[in-house]
Amino acid sequence: MNTPNTSRAFTVGKTESGWARKIIDMPIDKLGDGDVLIQVEFSGINFKDGLASTEAGRIARIDPLIGGVDLAGKVVESSNPNFKVGDNVIAHGYDIGVAHHGGFSQYARVQSAWLVPIPKGLDARTAMMIGTAGYTAALSVDALEKAGLKPNTGPVLVTGATGGVGSVAVGMLALRGYEVVASTGKPETAEWLKKLGASEIIDRTETSAESAKPLERERWAGAIDCVGGATLAYILRTLQYGCSVAASGLTGGTSLPTSVLPFILRGVNLLGIDSVQTPLEPRKAMWSRIATDLKPTWLETQSVEIIGLDDLSEQLDKILAGKMRGRVLVNPHL
Repeated sequence: MNTPNTSRAFTVGKTESGWARKIIDMPIDKLGDGDVLIQVEFSGINFKDGLASTEAGRIARIDPLIGGVDLAGKVVESSNPNFKVGDNVIAHGYDIGVAHHGGFSQYARVQSAWLVPIPKGLDARTAMMIGTAGYTAALSVDALEKAGLKPNTGPVLVTGATGGVGSVAVGMLALRGYEVVASTGKPETAEWLKKLGASEIIDRTETSAESAKPLERERWAGAIDCVGGATLAYILRTLQYGCSVAASGLTGGTSLPTSVLPFILRGVNLLGIDSVQTPLEPRKAMWSRIATDLKPTWLETQSVEIIGLDDLSEQLDKILAGKMRGRVLVNPHL
């Protein structure tokens, strides 16, 4: 296949009239440093992409920036013998979509050290239905189990359950045999969340309520928190003795209004989840689990919304406003 000289791409950055989102034809030789060129088949839309698309988000570190913190596609050029033309690969995290051009482009040039071969059991579409969000969910489940979480020990709470991380976490936990309680501010999504595997739905007004009490009734055998702020504080004061919460979100704010009492009186654990800088070998191992024992049962059957670059700006606004449900994929060739 002959690689074109330009790549149609969605960019953000400063212009004479202020911050702007634009679709341009980016020269292939301007896609950044890297020893592998990928024809992007799909990219996902993540909250971080929404932040990067706004000047106030303070995420973009190059100008202009092609957004998209995750992507999947085929290798079309490579100077690394470990990656050959035609190989199917995933790339996410590191500098992608922040300080290095990302997946909202027909082509992406990346470092081979950032690439994971798509494991057997997944393709580009299903890999991006998982994407950065689902990878973060998998890390969260893994961290909770390493900290001692087991099925049949009580309900596991997932906050922000209709988002990318939360919705995949619901499916993964259900697959592993856990009783999943999903928290959401969107009651109309209750049946959808139950199809994903939730056994109970609770309103986020309950899980985001502030309290002067440092401890409340023990409820949760574990939790995956995609929200932060007052919601994370609620989880800490309601976890069962010795149990853990895996925290990866900040849509509810970066402050944590709590005290040391949940930690020193109930021995609870706050597990921080970072999906950006995970070393490559653990990253490959986690993707192997995602393709096998952490693969949500709905992955092959659930429909997913797929958009082109022209519709991307509207979706970025939706995710920033908390109005996007589950995963939405971008096919830059549409």
